[in-house]
Amino acid sequence: MAPSGGRPERVGILLIGDELLSGKRVDKHMPSVIEILDARGMELSWARMVGDDAGLLEDTLRQTLAGNDVVFSFGGIGATPDDRTRQCAASAANVPLEFNAEGTRLLEERFGDNAYPKRIHMVEWPVGAQVIPNPVNQVPGFSFGHHHFVPGFPKMAWPMVEWVLDTLYADLHREERNVELLIEALDTPESALIDLMQQVMDAHPQVRIACLPNASGQRSIEFGVRGEAIAADNAYEALETALTEAGVPLGRRSRR
Repeated sequence: MAPSGGRPERVGILLIGDELLSGKRVDKHMPSVIEILDARGMELSWARMVGDDAGLLEDTLRQTLAGNDVVFSFGGIGATPDDRTRQCAASAANVPLEFNAEGTRLLEERFGDNAYPKRIHMVEWPVGAQVIPNPVNQVPGFSFGHHHFVPGFPKMAWPMVEWVLDTLYADLHREERNVELLIEALDTPESALIDLMQQVMDAHPQVRIACLPNASGQRSIEFGVRGEAIAADNAYEALETALTEAGVPLGRRSRR
């Protein structure tokens, strides 16, 4: 399977490691990626967490490689036996591994003769992969199509993600960030608002509208309208008007 072509529109992340699923470590990447993307007018569309099981990891990568999303994969690209991401990516794409020439040069500059015989495997990547520079210790990650594989260490991974976004996807940056407007409906069952919500969604397909019932026992429903500023404002106004005309008591409102 060759890397997918065309320009992507969505961004996803893969969080890899048994330590995440066992609770030994808590993921820090997703909140940071959300902030990094937001600074560029972009959003995170999905996230998956996968352990170190080679079969499951390969299946996951086969699925994501078949799409056209920008995917950042965190962890599992070292040289120890439990680091399987490089191998699984090659198997999922049905391409062989090779010692990347540019990656080899960087490791030899960093470690000299000590790059062999073990460290060199950190640049044994799927054929066709390209270097992602590591500003911290110069041990690179790699890009394969729209998939970008970086270490699990946050201080290395996050500037590498920024480099990828600014170098490879500058055309996807947007000056105008999405906004989210919130409005609270009070003393009304969720079932009574389904048709109203659907009508507003149908009339404003360019924004996302979601509802979040209060689980504390108080009868309130928070509606969120998210999208580009003008479109979100128009949809929010339509939702507020529809709720008011339906006689629904309204609570707090906010914009972020």
